[in-house]
Amino acid sequence: MIASANLTRRSLRQQAREDIAGYLFLLPWIIGFLVFHAGAIFASFGLSLFDTDLLSPAKFIGLGNYLEMFFEDPLFWQSLKVSALYTLGSVPLQMLLGLGLALLLNQRVAGRGFWRTVFYLPSVVSGVAIAMIWSWFYHPDLGLFNNALLSIGIEGPRWLFSEVWALPSLILMNVWSVGPVMLIFLAGLQSIQKEFYEAAQIDGAGRRQQFWRITVPILSPQILFNTVLGIIGSFQVFTTAFVMTEGGPNNATRTLVLHMYSRGFLSVRFGYSAALACILFVLLLVFIVFVLRSSRSAVFYEAQ
Repeated sequence: MIASANLTRRSLRQQAREDIAGYLFLLPWIIGFLVFHAGAIFASFGLSLFDTDLLSPAKFIGLGNYLEMFFEDPLFWQSLKVSALYTLGSVPLQMLLGLGLALLLNQRVAGRGFWRTVFYLPSVVSGVAIAMIWSWFYHPDLGLFNNALLSIGIEGPRWLFSEVWALPSLILMNVWSVGPVMLIFLAGLQSIQKEFYEAAQIDGAGRRQQFWRITVPILSPQILFNTVLGIIGSFQVFTTAFVMTEGGPNNATRTLVLHMYSRGFLSVRFGYSAALACILFVLLLVFIVFVLRSSRSAVFYEAQ
């Protein structure tokens, strides 16, 4: 009994030392999060209660920025609509294309490593460089797309210069950077045990049934992860809209973050810009919590 008690005390002390070591390793990240992330969030909320240009004395206006945003600023609703449409268009397309590429590159195809690198490379290129290249692709007279369409007798649209085509053009360009989505799906596919498919074949299941009954359920954590990151990234899009269209034509590509930048740095209303940032944070937080809670019964974890 005494030996057992001593062993228990030693194991508890060892567990405590391991816990302390773990927290010490996490401490730099925790400090960085509190200072640069959580601190910035609270500072932004505090700034949103003032009318200030950060140079002259700030004037406290309470919820005045929020009231103006909802009732007096039509560009806020336009930018929110643009961001929502951009998200609804780009996230499903990235998911479908990323899953399709992952399924293809998970097979034994020639040059598989080369093609994986090729499809991932666009995601590591500077956003400004990508925007400049695609601006040339979309040029109505000299661009690659319209010249290719003209070669088969089709007159292409004006792309970024058209209110109808400007936002779909940005969505199409965003789908090009599908590498991270593909990579996460590929990792999920390689973790699926072959015995599942062998058992399904013995039971007479075809490829379509295997995909919907085995592949998709097991990939559900990766689908959820890519969906959440895609929504966050799409609502925060700025570089492409700023470089390629500056929110035009006629505010057709004025995203919420671009509107935030315009109010802060062009109109020099940093309090109002901070209020926009707070609204974006709350919208994303509520939506992500809803997605995570509603997906509990649909996501399969092997440890369950």
